[in-house]
Amino acid sequence: MPWSTPFDDPIPLRGGRRLVTLQQAADHVMALPESVQHEAHWQTAIENLIKAAETGGGWLMFARIAMIRALNTDGRKTG
Repeated sequence: MPWSTPFDDPIPLRGGRRLVTLQQAADHVMALPESVQHEAHWQTAIENLIKAAETGGGWLMFARIAMIRALNTDGRKTG
């Protein structure tokens, strides 16, 4: 499955932006500070994004869920 594959529903971000594709989600994670990328919730999101790109199928949904959970976890940290 190409990295340009869109999620069934875009992932909303604070400020109104949205992550529409696997690539946009991966770019978002890669733009985080390296120390943040190594946190468990972001590692899970990265693993699921890679699995979705490599195999497709239901992994696209798992990748979306993992991204939303990671974003929500960070949201609780920052208030």
